[in-house]
Amino acid sequence: MGIVEGKVAIVTGGTRGIGFTIVREFLKNGAKVALAGSRQETVDAALAKLAEEGFTDNVMGIAPSLTDPDSVAAAFASVVDRFGRLDVLCNNAGVSSRTPLVDYTLEEFNKVMSINVTAVFVCTQAAARIMIEQGEGGSIVNTSSMVGKYGQPSGFAYPTSKFAVNGLTLSLARELAKHKIRVNAVAPGVTHTDMVDALPDSVIKPLIESIPLGRMGEPEDIACACLYLASDMSSYVSGAVLPVDGLSRP
Repeated sequence: MGIVEGKVAIVTGGTRGIGFTIVREFLKNGAKVALAGSRQETVDAALAKLAEEGFTDNVMGIAPSLTDPDSVAAAFASVVDRFGRLDVLCNNAGVSSRTPLVDYTLEEFNKVMSINVTAVFVCTQAAARIMIEQGEGGSIVNTSSMVGKYGQPSGFAYPTSKFAVNGLTLSLARELAKHKIRVNAVAPGVTHTDMVDALPDSVIKPLIESIPLGRMGEPEDIACACLYLASDMSSYVSGAVLPVDGLSRP
């Protein structure tokens, strides 16, 4: 039996990268999972890939507009209709940015904040309403970043959004504790994703050399941290922002 056996989870940004790996690890460990993507075609492609790996019965796909409360509420209700309940929400969807301040547009700033902060609020509110009505607690896991603690030299909106996610995590952990709903975050450091793969060796090598454990993180490292925070193994953990970074610091 897996450590989330029988739990029902929703994972936003679940069609690729870290989010897809979270979905896979949850399925491997006995959960029923709804993966959320930005477009139905990417959702369908992710479901097809999971089917090739043997995951069919306990997974479904949804494609709500994450900043639209009505769209999110309807999608989350469809998960409850399919699987009977909701125990875990992983707010993983997000966008990054490296634009210098002097070149930043208000449009780009608003896009980063909308996906990285507003969507977390909207999805958390929808999930909390379901969990409170169920009356059996739950776990909400947000994807933050180590730059949400230390900042980064360009693209200020991204770390700003992750500072906000950390604040949301800490505040809602206190607010929702009376309902036995735990709220935590995972803060990845440099992680092996498509975005990192696109960087030149001249950028990657110094990054790896700065990490005491001698390697960048893998999506599985992040997914396993989410798995722990979603499980009953962390039943007395709430309001934590868990670093998963190989001890990398600026």
